[in-house]
Amino acid sequence: MQNATPSIMKPLFAAVAVGAVCLAGPAAARVADPTWSVSAEYTADVSGVVSRAGRYLDNLSVELDGDLEQAVGWRGARLHLSGLYNGGGEPNALAGTLQGVDNIEVGQQGARLFEAWIEQDLGGSASLLAGLYDLNSEFYATEASGLLIAPPFGIGSELASTGPNGPAIFPSSSLAARLRVGDSDALYGQVAVVNADARTLGDHGGVDTTLDQGVLGIAEAGMGGPVRYALGVWRYDQRQDDIRDLTPDGDPAHSLAQGAYALAEGRIYGAAAPDGPQIDAFARLGLSDGDTTDFQGGWQAGLLMRQIFASRPEGQLSFGLHQGWLSNKARANLTDTGVNPDRHEEGMELTYADTIGRFGVQPDIQLIRNPGGLRDADNVVVVSLRVTVPLF
Repeated sequence: MQNATPSIMKPLFAAVAVGAVCLAGPAAARVADPTWSVSAEYTADVSGVVSRAGRYLDNLSVELDGDLEQAVGWRGARLHLSGLYNGGGEPNALAGTLQGVDNIEVGQQGARLFEAWIEQDLGGSASLLAGLYDLNSEFYATEASGLLIAPPFGIGSELASTGPNGPAIFPSSSLAARLRVGDSDALYGQVAVVNADARTLGDHGGVDTTLDQGVLGIAEAGMGGPVRYALGVWRYDQRQDDIRDLTPDGDPAHSLAQGAYALAEGRIYGAAAPDGPQIDAFARLGLSDGDTTDFQGGWQAGLLMRQIFASRPEGQLSFGLHQGWLSNKARANLTDTGVNPDRHEEGMELTYADTIGRFGVQPDIQLIRNPGGLRDADNVVVVSLRVTVPLF
C-alpha cells in the first residue's frame, strides 16, 4: 500500500466525528431512547527497543452504533460506523521483527473509514451482515488475548500476511458479507465472503468494488459457554503470487492460499461473579499453505488475570507467548540473501493495565527471539507505555 492519504480524509473524518456527536447528543439526553450510541477513544503508545531508540504512535477511534428499527422503522436492523486516525512512528523498524510489536502501528498514517455495515436479524439466532467489515472482529478472535499489544495475539500471522495487501483487518477493511447462526454462549457457526483487496476510504484508491483480486472465504464453527472452542478454515478463490516459485517467463508462479485454525479460551480460576480474582486462559493454533506467505503456521497462548490486587479492582495483568513458523520457501529466500534463517520467530509479552482517573495506563514489555526469522540475530527487548483516554 502506498503512503499517501488523500487530504480530503482529514476534514471528512472530523466531520464524521462531529456528526456522530450531534446524533448521539439527543439520545444521551433521553436515557429511555438508546437509538444511537457514540464513543471515541484516543490511544497513545511510546514504544522502543532497549538500548536503541523509541517511537511515539497513536490511534484515534470514533464509533457510531444505531438501532435502525427505532430510528427509521427498519425491523431487526443495526448500523455500525467507525473511523480511525493513525499517526506517529513505526517501532517495528527498530525491532526488525516479521510479526510486529505494536497493534496500532500502521504503514500508512492518516484517516480512514474503518467499518460501515448493517446487520439484519433473520429470525431465531441468525443474522446477516454486509458492508465494510473487520474480519478479526468475529473470526480468529479471543477475548482473553485482547489486552496484549503484540499483533499475533489479534490474528494469526499466517492469515494476517495473506492477500494482495493483507486481509480485511486493522487498519483497512473491505466489502464483505457475513452470515451467523447460533448464540455466542452456545453452538454457533459463521461464514463470510470478503473482498481480497483490503482497501477503504483513506487508503490509496479507496474502496475496491471490482473484485478483480477475488475474495477470501472463511468459516468458523464453535461452542460457547464458560469454555469456548472453535475451528476455522479460510481460502482465497483466486491464486496468489507464490513467494518463491517462478514461471518460465520469470514472473511469480500462482499458488492456492488457504489455511485453518483452532482456538480455545475460558475461565480457569475464580467464579463468574464480578468480585474476586479471575484468571482466563487462551490457546490458538493456525496453519497455512506456506507457498503464498512467509508463515507455515504458528501458535499463541496466554493468561488474562483480573482483580488480582484487592486495592486495584480495575487492574488487569496478562502474559502471552507466540511463535510464528517460517515456511520452507521463506527460509530459502532468506538463505539466498546470505543470512542464516531459523525455523520460527517467537516472543513473550507481559503487560499490566490500570486506570488513573480518566486515563488508562498500560506498561508493557516484550522479548522477541530470532527477530526477522534469523538464527544469529540478537534477542530484542521492546518496552512500551500505552495511555488511553475515552473522549466521549
